[in-house]
Amino acid sequence: MFLSHLIPVKEAQKIIESILTQTGIEKIPLEDAHRRVLAEDLVSSLDSPNFDRSAMDGYALKAEDTFGFSEKTPAQLVIVDRIGAGETSKIVLKSGEAVKISTGAPLPEGSNAVVMEEYTLEDGDHLQVEASLTPGENVSYRGEDISHGDTVLKMGKPLKPQDLAIIASSGYEKVRVFKKPRVGVITTGSELVTPRPDISGAEVINSNHFMLKALVESSLAVPTLIHSRDNAELVEEQFEKLLETHDAIITTGGTAISKGDVVVDVADQLGQVLIHGVALRPGKPFAFAQVHDKPVFMLSGYPVAAMVQFDVLVRAPLQEMQNLKRATSYIKKITTRKIPSTLGRTDYIRGKTEGDRVEPLKIKGSGIIRSLVESDCYIVIEENLEGVGEGEECKVLLYDSLQF
Repeated sequence: MFLSHLIPVKEAQKIIESILTQTGIEKIPLEDAHRRVLAEDLVSSLDSPNFDRSAMDGYALKAEDTFGFSEKTPAQLVIVDRIGAGETSKIVLKSGEAVKISTGAPLPEGSNAVVMEEYTLEDGDHLQVEASLTPGENVSYRGEDISHGDTVLKMGKPLKPQDLAIIASSGYEKVRVFKKPRVGVITTGSELVTPRPDISGAEVINSNHFMLKALVESSLAVPTLIHSRDNAELVEEQFEKLLETHDAIITTGGTAISKGDVVVDVADQLGQVLIHGVALRPGKPFAFAQVHDKPVFMLSGYPVAAMVQFDVLVRAPLQEMQNLKRATSYIKKITTRKIPSTLGRTDYIRGKTEGDRVEPLKIKGSGIIRSLVESDCYIVIEENLEGVGEGEECKVLLYDSLQF
Protein backbone atom coordinates (compact mmCIF):
# COMPACT_ATOMS: atom_id res chain seq x y z
CA MET A 1 0.00 0.00 0.00
CA PHE A 2 1.40 3.39 -0.98
CA LEU A 3 -0.11 6.60 0.34
CA SER A 4 -0.53 9.49 -2.04
CA HIS A 5 -0.49 12.30 0.51
CA LEU A 6 1.56 13.43 3.50
CA ILE A 7 0.01 12.79 6.90
CA PRO A 8 0.46 15.07 9.94
CA VAL A 9 3.15 14.24 12.51
CA LYS A 10 0.64 13.61 15.31
CA GLU A 11 -1.38 11.24 13.13
CA ALA A 12 1.79 9.33 12.26
CA GLN A 13 2.68 9.05 15.94
CA LYS A 14 -0.77 7.62 16.73
CA ILE A 15 -0.54 5.03 13.95
CA ILE A 16 2.84 3.84 15.21
CA GLU A 17 1.71 3.72 18.84
CA SER A 18 -1.37 1.66 17.93
CA ILE A 19 0.62 -1.40 16.84
CA LEU A 20 3.34 -1.47 19.52
CA THR A 21 3.74 -4.39 21.92
CA GLN A 22 5.89 -4.54 25.05
CA THR A 23 9.06 -6.56 25.18
CA GLY A 24 8.46 -8.76 28.23
CA ILE A 25 10.13 -8.90 31.64
CA GLU A 26 13.36 -10.35 32.97
CA LYS A 27 15.05 -10.53 36.37
CA ILE A 28 18.63 -9.26 36.39
CA PRO A 29 21.40 -8.59 38.95
CA LEU A 30 21.07 -5.13 40.49
CA GLU A 31 24.59 -4.22 39.39
CA ASP A 32 23.39 -4.52 35.75
CA ALA A 33 20.19 -2.50 36.24
CA HIS A 34 21.42 1.05 35.55
CA ARG A 35 19.24 2.71 32.87
CA ARG A 36 16.86 -0.27 32.76
CA VAL A 37 13.10 0.21 33.20
CA LEU A 38 11.57 -1.16 36.40
CA ALA A 39 8.87 -3.76 35.73
CA GLU A 40 7.19 -3.76 39.15
CA ASP A 41 6.39 -1.52 42.08
CA LEU A 42 9.33 -2.08 44.41
CA VAL A 43 8.39 -2.55 48.08
CA SER A 44 11.08 -2.49 50.77
CA SER A 45 11.62 -5.81 52.53
CA LEU A 46 13.31 -4.20 55.53
CA ASP A 47 13.89 -1.01 57.51
CA SER A 48 16.81 1.21 56.53
CA PRO A 49 18.70 1.75 58.66
CA ASN A 50 17.68 -1.46 60.41
CA PHE A 51 18.89 -0.22 63.83
CA ASP A 52 19.34 3.11 65.60
CA ARG A 53 22.84 4.30 64.67
CA SER A 54 25.29 7.12 65.16
CA ALA A 55 25.19 9.81 62.48
CA MET A 56 28.82 10.78 63.09
CA ASP A 57 32.02 10.04 64.99
CA GLY A 58 31.72 10.96 68.63
CA TYR A 59 30.41 9.59 71.92
CA ALA A 60 27.06 7.96 72.63
CA LEU A 61 25.54 9.12 75.90
CA LYS A 62 22.35 10.12 77.69
CA ALA A 63 21.43 13.62 76.53
CA GLU A 64 20.11 14.35 80.02
CA ASP A 65 23.69 14.11 81.37
CA THR A 66 24.60 17.23 79.34
CA PHE A 67 21.61 19.47 80.20
CA GLY A 68 22.80 22.87 81.35
CA PHE A 69 26.47 22.23 80.59
CA SER A 70 28.66 24.23 78.15
CA GLU A 71 32.24 24.95 77.16
CA LYS A 72 32.76 26.97 80.33
CA THR A 73 31.06 24.42 82.57
CA PRO A 74 31.54 21.01 80.86
CA ALA A 75 29.88 17.75 81.87
CA GLN A 76 32.16 15.02 83.24
CA LEU A 77 31.54 11.45 82.04
CA VAL A 78 33.30 8.07 82.07
CA ILE A 79 34.07 6.17 78.82
CA VAL A 80 32.94 2.56 79.36
CA ASP A 81 33.36 1.13 75.83
CA ARG A 82 34.62 1.92 72.33
CA ILE A 83 33.05 0.63 69.07
CA GLY A 84 33.60 1.12 65.35
CA ALA A 85 31.32 0.71 62.32
CA GLY A 86 30.16 -2.91 62.09
CA GLU A 87 30.64 -3.46 65.81
CA THR A 88 28.14 -3.45 68.67
CA SER A 89 28.46 -2.69 72.37
CA LYS A 90 27.10 -5.03 75.03
CA ILE A 91 27.05 -2.18 77.52
CA VAL A 92 23.72 -0.93 78.87
CA LEU A 93 24.60 2.71 79.38
CA LYS A 94 23.99 4.26 82.77
CA SER A 95 23.84 7.91 83.76
CA GLY A 96 27.31 9.48 83.73
CA GLU A 97 28.68 7.01 81.16
CA ALA A 98 29.61 7.31 77.48
CA VAL A 99 30.68 4.99 74.64
CA LYS A 100 33.11 6.17 71.96
CA ILE A 101 31.37 5.44 68.64
CA SER A 102 32.06 5.63 64.91
CA THR A 103 29.67 6.85 62.24
CA GLY A 104 27.14 4.13 61.38
CA ALA A 105 27.70 2.02 64.48
CA PRO A 106 24.59 0.83 66.41
CA LEU A 107 23.63 3.09 69.32
CA PRO A 108 24.34 1.34 72.65
CA GLU A 109 21.31 0.45 74.75
CA GLY A 110 20.47 3.23 77.20
CA SER A 111 21.96 6.06 75.09
CA ASN A 112 19.83 8.57 73.19
CA ALA A 113 22.29 11.07 71.67
CA VAL A 114 25.78 11.38 70.19
CA VAL A 115 28.11 14.30 70.91
CA MET A 116 30.55 15.27 68.16
CA GLU A 117 34.23 14.81 68.95
CA GLU A 118 34.75 18.54 68.36
CA TYR A 119 32.82 19.30 71.57
CA THR A 120 34.70 16.87 73.77
CA LEU A 121 38.04 16.41 75.51
CA GLU A 122 39.18 12.85 76.19
CA ASP A 123 41.73 11.93 78.86
CA GLY A 124 42.08 8.17 79.24
CA ASP A 125 38.62 6.95 80.21
CA HIS A 126 37.57 10.41 81.34
CA LEU A 127 35.41 12.46 78.94
CA GLN A 128 34.69 16.17 79.19
CA VAL A 129 31.61 17.25 77.21
CA GLU A 130 31.49 20.95 76.35
CA ALA A 131 27.96 21.10 74.89
CA SER A 132 24.34 20.56 75.86
CA LEU A 133 22.54 17.96 73.70
CA THR A 134 18.90 17.12 73.10
CA PRO A 135 17.57 13.54 72.91
CA GLY A 136 17.98 12.19 69.35
CA GLU A 137 20.78 14.59 68.42
CA ASN A 138 23.17 13.08 65.83
CA VAL A 139 21.19 9.82 65.82
CA SER A 140 19.77 8.08 62.73
CA TYR A 141 16.78 6.07 63.91
CA ARG A 142 15.67 2.70 62.56
CA GLY A 143 13.54 3.13 59.44
CA GLU A 144 14.50 6.81 59.14
CA ASP A 145 15.22 6.40 55.41
CA ILE A 146 12.94 3.47 54.49
CA SER A 147 10.38 1.51 56.47
CA HIS A 148 9.53 -2.13 55.82
CA GLY A 149 6.59 -2.22 53.39
CA ASP A 150 7.26 1.23 51.87
CA THR A 151 6.83 1.47 48.07
CA VAL A 152 10.14 3.08 47.18
CA LEU A 153 9.93 3.02 43.35
CA LYS A 154 7.07 2.67 40.86
CA MET A 155 6.90 0.46 37.79
CA GLY A 156 8.02 2.17 34.58
CA LYS A 157 10.87 4.15 36.14
CA PRO A 158 14.19 4.23 34.28
CA LEU A 159 16.72 3.38 36.97
CA LYS A 160 19.29 6.01 37.90
CA PRO A 161 22.35 5.48 40.15
CA GLN A 162 20.47 6.69 43.24
CA ASP A 163 17.60 4.30 42.44
CA LEU A 164 20.01 1.36 42.56
CA ALA A 165 21.09 2.52 46.02
CA ILE A 166 17.54 2.55 47.39
CA ILE A 167 16.79 -0.84 45.80
CA ALA A 168 19.84 -2.30 47.52
CA SER A 169 18.88 -0.63 50.81
CA SER A 170 15.45 -2.24 50.45
CA GLY A 171 17.07 -5.67 50.51
CA TYR A 172 17.12 -6.64 46.84
CA GLU A 173 20.06 -8.23 45.02
CA LYS A 174 18.10 -8.70 41.78
CA VAL A 175 15.34 -6.67 40.16
CA ARG A 176 12.61 -7.24 37.55
CA VAL A 177 12.94 -4.99 34.51
CA PHE A 178 11.44 -4.75 31.03
CA LYS A 179 13.60 -6.33 28.38
CA LYS A 180 15.46 -3.93 26.12
CA PRO A 181 14.03 -3.92 22.60
CA ARG A 182 16.38 -5.59 20.13
CA VAL A 183 16.51 -3.41 17.05
CA GLY A 184 17.92 -4.41 13.67
CA VAL A 185 19.41 -1.37 11.93
CA ILE A 186 19.92 -1.73 8.16
CA THR A 187 21.72 1.10 6.37
CA THR A 188 21.03 0.66 2.67
CA GLY A 189 23.01 2.04 -0.23
CA SER A 190 25.44 0.43 -2.67
CA GLU A 191 27.55 3.60 -2.51
CA LEU A 192 28.17 3.39 1.25
CA VAL A 193 31.62 2.54 2.58
CA THR A 194 33.31 2.39 5.97
CA PRO A 195 35.18 5.52 7.15
CA ARG A 196 38.56 6.03 5.53
CA PRO A 197 40.48 9.00 4.09
CA ASP A 198 40.83 7.66 0.55
CA ILE A 199 37.26 7.36 -0.76
CA SER A 200 36.87 7.89 -4.48
CA GLY A 201 34.30 8.23 -7.22
CA ALA A 202 30.70 8.01 -6.00
CA GLU A 203 31.57 6.39 -2.66
CA VAL A 204 29.91 7.87 0.45
CA ILE A 205 30.96 7.21 4.04
CA ASN A 206 28.26 5.37 5.97
CA SER A 207 27.88 7.91 8.81
CA ASN A 208 24.31 6.74 9.52
CA HIS A 209 25.72 3.43 10.81
CA PHE A 210 27.36 5.16 13.77
CA MET A 211 24.66 7.77 14.38
CA LEU A 212 21.81 5.23 14.41
CA LYS A 213 23.70 2.91 16.74
CA ALA A 214 24.07 5.74 19.26
CA LEU A 215 20.48 6.94 18.81
CA VAL A 216 19.08 3.46 19.44
CA GLU A 217 21.29 3.03 22.51
CA SER A 218 20.20 6.44 23.81
CA SER A 219 16.63 5.10 23.72
CA LEU A 220 17.71 2.23 26.01
CA ALA A 221 17.42 -0.32 23.18
CA VAL A 222 20.01 -2.73 21.74
CA PRO A 223 21.01 -2.31 18.07
CA THR A 224 22.29 -4.90 15.60
CA LEU A 225 23.84 -3.10 12.62
CA ILE A 226 23.91 -4.32 9.02
CA HIS A 227 24.82 -2.63 5.74
CA SER A 228 22.99 -3.69 2.61
CA ARG A 229 23.44 -2.98 -1.08
CA ASP A 230 20.40 -1.71 -2.98
CA ASN A 231 19.19 -5.20 -3.79
CA ALA A 232 15.60 -6.24 -3.04
CA GLU A 233 16.40 -9.93 -2.52
CA LEU A 234 19.22 -9.10 -0.10
CA VAL A 235 17.08 -6.59 1.83
CA GLU A 236 14.21 -9.11 2.04
CA GLU A 237 16.58 -11.77 3.35
CA GLN A 238 17.85 -9.38 6.03
CA PHE A 239 14.30 -8.39 7.01
CA GLU A 240 13.29 -12.03 7.47
CA LYS A 241 16.41 -12.94 9.41
CA LEU A 242 16.26 -9.94 11.76
CA LEU A 243 12.55 -10.24 12.48
CA GLU A 244 13.05 -13.79 13.76
CA THR A 245 15.13 -12.54 16.68
CA HIS A 246 14.50 -8.78 16.96
CA ASP A 247 11.62 -6.63 18.18
CA ALA A 248 11.85 -3.91 15.51
CA ILE A 249 13.76 -2.85 12.40
CA ILE A 250 15.08 0.58 11.45
CA THR A 251 16.32 1.23 7.93
CA THR A 252 17.93 4.22 6.26
CA GLY A 253 17.71 4.99 2.55
CA GLY A 254 15.29 3.87 -0.13
CA THR A 255 12.22 5.70 1.20
CA ALA A 256 11.51 8.40 -1.42
CA ILE A 257 7.79 8.94 -1.88
CA SER A 258 7.35 6.95 -5.06
CA LYS A 259 7.20 3.34 -6.12
CA GLY A 260 10.41 1.55 -6.92
CA ASP A 261 12.29 2.21 -3.68
CA VAL A 262 13.85 -1.01 -2.47
CA VAL A 263 13.15 -0.81 1.28
CA VAL A 264 9.52 0.30 1.04
CA ASP A 265 8.84 -2.25 -1.72
CA VAL A 266 10.19 -5.07 0.46
CA ALA A 267 8.19 -3.93 3.51
CA ASP A 268 5.06 -3.79 1.35
CA GLN A 269 5.62 -7.31 0.04
CA LEU A 270 6.27 -8.81 3.48
CA GLY A 271 3.71 -6.86 5.50
CA GLN A 272 1.67 -3.67 5.40
CA VAL A 273 2.99 -0.16 4.82
CA LEU A 274 0.95 2.07 7.16
CA ILE A 275 2.77 5.36 6.56
CA HIS A 276 4.63 6.61 3.49
CA GLY A 277 5.30 10.31 3.79
CA VAL A 278 4.86 12.66 6.74
CA ALA A 279 4.30 16.42 6.74
CA LEU A 280 7.64 16.96 8.44
CA ARG A 281 10.70 19.02 7.49
CA PRO A 282 13.30 17.70 7.30
CA GLY A 283 12.18 14.10 7.08
CA LYS A 284 9.20 14.01 4.71
CA PRO A 285 10.15 10.62 3.16
CA PHE A 286 9.47 8.63 6.33
CA ALA A 287 7.78 5.25 6.00
CA PHE A 288 6.45 2.83 8.57
CA ALA A 289 5.25 -0.74 8.19
CA GLN A 290 4.06 -3.67 10.25
CA VAL A 291 5.83 -6.85 9.20
CA HIS A 292 5.22 -10.14 11.04
CA ASP A 293 3.45 -8.08 13.75
CA LYS A 294 6.60 -6.05 14.36
CA PRO A 295 7.31 -2.34 13.65
CA VAL A 296 9.58 -1.34 10.77
CA PHE A 297 10.76 2.28 10.73
CA MET A 298 12.12 3.44 7.36
CA LEU A 299 14.21 6.59 7.58
CA SER A 300 15.83 8.86 5.03
CA GLY A 301 19.40 8.20 3.92
CA TYR A 302 20.32 11.82 4.69
CA PRO A 303 21.74 12.01 8.24
CA VAL A 304 19.95 15.20 9.35
CA ALA A 305 16.56 13.98 8.14
CA ALA A 306 17.22 10.55 9.68
CA MET A 307 18.00 12.06 13.08
CA VAL A 308 14.90 14.27 13.02
CA GLN A 309 12.74 11.32 11.98
CA PHE A 310 14.23 9.22 14.77
CA ASP A 311 13.69 11.87 17.46
CA VAL A 312 10.13 12.63 16.32
CA LEU A 313 8.81 9.21 15.29
CA VAL A 314 11.08 6.41 16.57
CA ARG A 315 12.54 7.32 19.95
CA ALA A 316 9.25 7.33 21.91
CA PRO A 317 8.02 4.01 20.43
CA LEU A 318 11.28 2.24 21.36
CA GLN A 319 10.85 3.55 24.88
CA GLU A 320 7.17 2.63 25.06
CA MET A 321 8.02 -0.94 24.06
CA GLN A 322 9.77 -1.18 27.43
CA ASN A 323 6.89 0.57 29.25
CA LEU A 324 8.72 3.88 29.43
CA LYS A 325 6.47 6.86 28.74
CA ARG A 326 7.88 10.38 28.92
CA ALA A 327 6.25 13.65 28.01
CA THR A 328 8.29 15.69 25.53
CA SER A 329 9.94 18.55 27.44
CA TYR A 330 9.50 21.67 25.32
CA ILE A 331 10.69 25.07 26.53
CA LYS A 332 10.08 28.61 25.29
CA LYS A 333 12.76 30.88 23.81
CA ILE A 334 12.84 34.15 21.84
CA THR A 335 14.02 33.69 18.27
CA THR A 336 16.75 36.05 17.02
CA ARG A 337 15.39 36.16 13.47
CA LYS A 338 12.31 35.39 11.42
CA ILE A 339 11.56 31.72 10.68
CA PRO A 340 9.19 31.14 7.75
CA SER A 341 7.13 27.96 7.52
CA THR A 342 4.20 26.47 5.62
CA LEU A 343 0.76 25.67 7.00
CA GLY A 344 0.10 21.95 7.26
CA ARG A 345 3.76 21.02 7.88
CA THR A 346 5.71 20.68 11.13
CA ASP A 347 9.23 22.11 10.89
CA TYR A 348 12.17 21.11 13.07
CA ILE A 349 14.79 23.82 12.59
CA ARG A 350 18.22 23.35 14.10
CA GLY A 351 19.03 26.12 16.57
CA LYS A 352 21.56 27.30 19.14
CA THR A 353 20.36 28.58 22.50
CA GLU A 354 21.92 31.32 24.59
CA GLY A 355 20.09 32.51 27.69
CA ASP A 356 16.44 33.16 26.85
CA ARG A 357 17.14 33.41 23.11
CA VAL A 358 17.61 30.92 20.29
CA GLU A 359 19.45 31.46 17.01
CA PRO A 360 18.12 29.47 14.02
CA LEU A 361 21.10 28.07 12.12
CA LYS A 362 21.56 29.38 8.59
CA ILE A 363 23.08 26.06 7.54
CA LYS A 364 20.46 24.15 5.58
CA GLY A 365 20.20 20.77 3.89
CA SER A 366 19.42 17.26 5.13
CA GLY A 367 22.96 16.12 4.40
CA ILE A 368 24.77 18.83 6.39
CA ILE A 369 25.85 16.90 9.49
CA ARG A 370 27.74 19.95 10.78
CA SER A 371 24.40 21.63 11.44
CA LEU A 372 23.59 18.93 14.03
CA VAL A 373 26.96 19.41 15.70
CA GLU A 374 26.75 23.21 15.86
CA SER A 375 23.17 23.24 17.19
CA ASP A 376 21.81 22.18 20.57
CA CYS A 377 18.07 22.11 19.90
CA TYR A 378 15.19 21.92 17.49
CA ILE A 379 13.00 24.97 17.01
CA VAL A 380 9.59 23.40 16.45
CA ILE A 381 7.13 25.22 14.19
CA GLU A 382 3.76 23.48 14.48
CA GLU A 383 1.66 22.71 11.41
CA ASN A 384 -0.91 25.42 12.22
CA LEU A 385 1.70 28.23 12.04
CA GLU A 386 3.16 30.09 9.06
CA GLY A 387 6.37 30.67 11.00
CA VAL A 388 7.48 33.01 13.78
CA GLY A 389 8.78 36.55 13.56
CA GLU A 390 12.04 37.94 14.87
CA GLY A 391 11.80 38.59 18.61
CA GLU A 392 8.78 36.31 19.01
CA GLU A 393 8.49 33.39 21.40
CA CYS A 394 8.97 29.96 19.89
CA LYS A 395 8.84 26.32 20.96
CA VAL A 396 12.22 24.67 21.57
CA LEU A 397 13.22 21.04 22.13
CA LEU A 398 16.72 20.66 23.58
CA TYR A 399 18.71 17.67 22.35
CA ASP A 400 19.83 16.96 25.92
CA SER A 401 16.20 16.71 27.10
CA LEU A 402 15.81 13.60 24.94
CA GLN A 403 18.56 11.74 26.81
CA PHE A 404 18.45 9.73 30.04
